[in-house]
Amino acid sequence: MEETVMSENAAIIKVAAICGSLRRASFNRGLIRCAMKLCEDEIIGMQIELADIASLPLINTDLEIDGGYPAAVDAFRRIILDADSILFASPEYNYSLSAPLKNAIDWASRPPNVMAGKTAAVVSAAGGSAGQRSQYHLRQAGVFLDLRFINKPELFILGRKPPNKFDGDGNLIDSEIKTRLKEVLLSLQSFTRRHKNGMQKINEL
Repeated sequence: MEETVMSENAAIIKVAAICGSLRRASFNRGLIRCAMKLCEDEIIGMQIELADIASLPLINTDLEIDGGYPAAVDAFRRIILDADSILFASPEYNYSLSAPLKNAIDWASRPPNVMAGKTAAVVSAAGGSAGQRSQYHLRQAGVFLDLRFINKPELFILGRKPPNKFDGDGNLIDSEIKTRLKEVLLSLQSFTRRHKNGMQKINEL
């Protein structure tokens, strides 16, 4: 898949990245770091900002005061709101999403739902099904969130299956997976541009 050709005046696609694992050396966090590096070095017209979820309190509407949110929640929601698309890196816990990721989604969906209408992609490094179950549960939640997920390519990684795909700090070292991750990003970029162009035409009618 070729890089998107972009004129100097074309808008940059802004991506908010959400990692479902809070562990510093998690493989999924390593996927986000690699995606950010790919956008810096190889993909023209795409920028990724990490939307950290570690400081989010557990969802509790009692924390919403006069229509406002706690500072950490508000900062998280603003990153999502300002983005064109979302990149999820989702581990798999007990056949489903991690609790921190579900909590972040629940905060994002509080009115107004800051994920609504955005494009999205999801990648996973996990044991068992390599994250397939968690990804499909996330896609189910995305229906209510009104997210537009890319369908292909998919990226499921058996993180601990030899040979080593990540180093001791969780950094991705497998060149084939880097290539596949780049293909996911390029697909998300292309899909987001088509979606934005389509919405612009609708607004002009």
